[in-house]
Amino acid sequence: MGYLTLKDINYKYPLDEQNVLKNINIEIEKGDFLAIIGNNGSGKTTLCNVLRGFIPNFYKGNLTGEVVFDGKSLLEYTPGEIAGKMGFVFQNPFTQISGVKETVYEEIAFGLENLGLEVGYIKKRVEEILEMLEIENLRERNPYELSGGQGQKVALASIIAMDPEVLIIDEPTSQLDPKGTEDVFRIISMMSEKGKTIILVEHKLELISEYARNIVVMDRGEIILNGKTENILTDKMLLQKEIGMTQYTLLGYELIKEKGIRFDRIPVTKKNIIEELEKTQVVRI
Repeated sequence: MGYLTLKDINYKYPLDEQNVLKNINIEIEKGDFLAIIGNNGSGKTTLCNVLRGFIPNFYKGNLTGEVVFDGKSLLEYTPGEIAGKMGFVFQNPFTQISGVKETVYEEIAFGLENLGLEVGYIKKRVEEILEMLEIENLRERNPYELSGGQGQKVALASIIAMDPEVLIIDEPTSQLDPKGTEDVFRIISMMSEKGKTIILVEHKLELISEYARNIVVMDRGEIILNGKTENILTDKMLLQKEIGMTQYTLLGYELIKEKGIRFDRIPVTKKNIIEELEKTQVVRI
């Protein structure tokens, strides 16, 4: 059994007639970087709410099946215990801001204060996080006066400060420009390198191809693909479901069709396609 396992999960919101999650089975290993992709309305955020325990603790409805985390049913943990072990970063960072703190420094410290930690440790930890995420310049800023990219970094900082074992991150770059997106993925990658288990909902397939080790593809509440990143992102079902592929995978298939080129593997990243084209001695990017 995996570190975080979903077994036969079905879920229906209170006023809905149909299940929004159907027969979900996933095993996530400790330290994995799992991306969840799919079209809008496919059930990705609802799945995250089940993983994090928001369903059934805060959202009601009809939930069947079992979530097992680190050898225990998630129902055996209190909400406080779950919060200490799993961090959740929302799509809109400003929904995550406490609203009771006037500076970024205080906002990052807020979660640690709620854990009842010693003041000296809190100060040291906040300084570490400000430096690690390169946001020292924001320490005295009001959280509500930040840009979207800055707000998302502060939201991540507030969660990372509490050192959770699992980070569940729901479309963190949907409202960000390229620079903000790059900064957020740098932070997420840093956490992955530190051994944290990352569960990321994201639409930007080029970035997923660079960072995620495994991918779950959802469609209408069901898992239709589940496996290694390089295998999932080259599956033509992604085109059938209008989810898309990376530009490098599309180019690879086009070269196979139009030029008759044979690749050892279908590329998913820029690095992949450069390596494959160099082998064929056809063209260099």
